[in-house]
Parts: sequence; structure tokens; C-alpha cells
Amino acid sequence: MANARERIEKLIADHPVVLFMKGTPQFPQCGFSGQVVQILDFLGAPVHGVNVLEDSDIREGVKAFANWPTIPQLYVKGEFIGGADITREMFQSGELATVLTDAGVELKAKAKA
Repeated sequence: MANARERIEKLIADHPVVLFMKGTPQFPQCGFSGQVVQILDFLGAPVHGVNVLEDSDIREGVKAFANWPTIPQLYVKGEFIGGADITREMFQSGELATVLTDAGVELKAKAKA
């Protein structure tokens, strides 16, 4: 699991917005992953998707890494944000756009609160 942890740490260090998800941003393979991708697309946030279905070590490792039992998991500038429900709530309140811009992530659109 240490190898998976190191890979997870590198992914979240190398990319400003990382989504550990089932499928890819272009082809989500679960509804919750698809919701988070749609939110990030709406905001215009660049996202690096990691398909946990292709790597069981990452799939289980990311759950232990964040102490969060479900996928998807969203990270912004190395900070764990949450899963689909938290991401959706933050988007609806306008907080997600603020978190992204405060972290220096350039957005193409602004959410309406």
C-alpha cells in the first residue's frame, strides 16, 4: 500500500485538481463520478481524472489515504475536499468556486450562488 500512497501523493502534488473516480472525465462509469465531473466542467476547472477501476491499489489506497470510504474523491491543491455529496453542496452554495479560486485554480465560469 505504501507504493499506492506514494503514487496518490504524487498525483495530488502534480495536479491542482484531481478527481479519483470510476471511469474518466470523458466517460464516467458511475453517476456520482459523473455529477462531480459535470460540476467541474460547469465551473471550467481543469481536472485530472484518475480511473480507480483500472488500479485496485489506488482504489483501496485512496480510501485509506483520505480516511473516506467512497469514490469519487476530489482534491484541490493537495487538500481533500470530499465526495459527490459534499462537492455538490459546495457547488450549490458557491463555496466550491471560492475554494478553487482561492487555491489559484483558474476557472472559465463562475457559479451562481
